[in-house]
Amino acid sequence: MMKFSLAFSPCPNDTFIFDALVNQKIDTKGITFEVFLEDVQTLNEWAIQGKMDFSKISYGVWNKVNHQYSLLNSGGALGKGVGPLLITKPGNINSVNDMTIAIPGENTTAHLLFSLAYPNATKKVFKVFHEIENAVLNGEVDAGVIIHENRFTYEAKGLKKIIDLGAYWEETQQLPIPLGGIIAKKTIDPAIVQQVDELIKQSIEYAFAHYPTVAPYVIAHAQEMSEEVMRQHINLYVNNFSLDLGAEGLLAVEKLTRI
Repeated sequence: MMKFSLAFSPCPNDTFIFDALVNQKIDTKGITFEVFLEDVQTLNEWAIQGKMDFSKISYGVWNKVNHQYSLLNSGGALGKGVGPLLITKPGNINSVNDMTIAIPGENTTAHLLFSLAYPNATKKVFKVFHEIENAVLNGEVDAGVIIHENRFTYEAKGLKKIIDLGAYWEETQQLPIPLGGIIAKKTIDPAIVQQVDELIKQSIEYAFAHYPTVAPYVIAHAQEMSEEVMRQHINLYVNNFSLDLGAEGLLAVEKLTRI
């Protein structure tokens, strides 16, 4: 038996991907994991520290960790129409460059995409992603960059979209949006890393084979979220790129991290 540390977020797309693997619904070939669930910015900071054997990260931090980690083909979030949104309260007509903007973590892909679209916007406040809607609603900030399930809830809370930052990326780069990927410590035997990569793919295939039933593991970590929103989340962020990054996905990652 081999045991490794593995970190990912409690969001439905990640728990959907890893459920079969970490709960051994598939044959894991004697490989087990000590699992840590944290928000994406914490995962990024841990990756900079080299804390985990395997971890989900934002591609926004990849350049800071690729000296000690390699990138896996499976388990990532990359696609079209999946990008972060910049939102505000109705009636706010100020220029984005003059606004105070809440960002879901300094090392996130969301921050990188926002900076590409608004290089002159400098009044930023970094928050955990699920705090951003309320920060905009209560006037703590003028606008916020939202990710994950918040893109399905902001309109119901009376907020409006300024720009889809993912669409901006797709239009300017003609590539899918690379949000986050799975990394492995370079000190681990490459044969084992390849095996884990394949197991993650099998875990996703298992999840899709039993979908649209939402697994108890996903529900347990989704906090105050309806199953409908969980499915929207999974449908948006888990796709063929999650099974295999492929040449197009890799090109998108390289393009984002070169900017």
